Amino acid sequence: MSHHITVRPSGREFQSDPGETLLAAAIRQGIGLPYGCKDGACGSCKCRKLEGTVVHGPHQEKALSADEEAQGFVLTCCGVAEGDVVLESRQVTSEGAFPIKKMPARVFQLERLSHDVMRMTLQLPASDVLQYHAGQYIEFILRDGSHRSYSMANAPQHILRAPSPGATPVPMVELHIRHMPGGKFTDQVFGSLKERDILRIEGPFGSFFLREDSDKPIVLLASGTGFAPIKALLEHMQVKGIRRPVTVYWGGRRPQDLYMDGWLREQAGHMPELRYVPVVSDALPEDGWTGRTGFVHQAVLDDLPDLSGHQVYACGAPIVVDSARAAYLAQAGLPDWEFYADAFTSEADKTHTVSD
Repeated sequence: MSHHITVRPSGREFQSDPGETLLAAAIRQGIGLPYGCKDGACGSCKCRKLEGTVVHGPHQEKALSADEEAQGFVLTCCGVAEGDVVLESRQVTSEGAFPIKKMPARVFQLERLSHDVMRMTLQLPASDVLQYHAGQYIEFILRDGSHRSYSMANAPQHILRAPSPGATPVPMVELHIRHMPGGKFTDQVFGSLKERDILRIEGPFGSFFLREDSDKPIVLLASGTGFAPIKALLEHMQVKGIRRPVTVYWGGRRPQDLYMDGWLREQAGHMPELRYVPVVSDALPEDGWTGRTGFVHQAVLDDLPDLSGHQVYACGAPIVVDSARAAYLAQAGLPDWEFYADAFTSEADKTHTVSD
């Protein structure tokens, strides 16, 4: 017997089957609950349970602590309803989710953007164009059945691209992949993978996309390759003519980690409402860095001590995303429902779990 799930204040409703996680049920029925990793590691899907009983599977303590669970918070990615449930999530929109599809993808181009970041361009089937929101991600399905997730770095309006001059445009997506030495997938990307190889993907996934029903100024916070979905958001804003004030804070350990710094500076010349603040935490003397230093999430607080009237979109390393959320809500008055995040959890991040 299925269970009835209601989400407030949006009023969205869906059914969950016995043993099915709340998030899986919502995705299956096109309900846009917030989420990121789907593995109980990042906490992006956390919301408050107002009524009913939810039992959790394995998850990380940092994603949902025992105190938070006692206060009624749940992780929908690993939480299973044991009856009808009412949730509260102000990030749920009325916008329906795009269909999730599996498809082959041909490696069209591999281009190093830095010593440890590869831009991979995938050519997708022309007969079944992938629909997605700027900021969402796809998953590679590896031969052993495991999955690896990467955000699209181009806006959906830029998905059609001519493979050669004069050729008919075909769907392509751009990904930014950082090499994790010893990583099952990234070792392949930086080693044996070749252009024209065929991979399998599934998507789109994720709730990290621009909420266009607001006119609040925007802070886009990125660390490392967390810049990929931020790039897609900026392209989307350009195409749609969205003129809300937007400030990009991009952090890296050294200047070369800001691997598309030139592109961002160029966009600032085309978008009068865009301000770009690069931040480097561990510059060496030979880098000649004269810009901002320290933690990138702290740079936002230094410039904007009052975030009560802003929206923040944060993407990248979990430590950056978690630190930003805690600081902005506690110190700068940011409403919790105006913090949108996609923490790039690695396989190592997902290994330390607690069980109920």
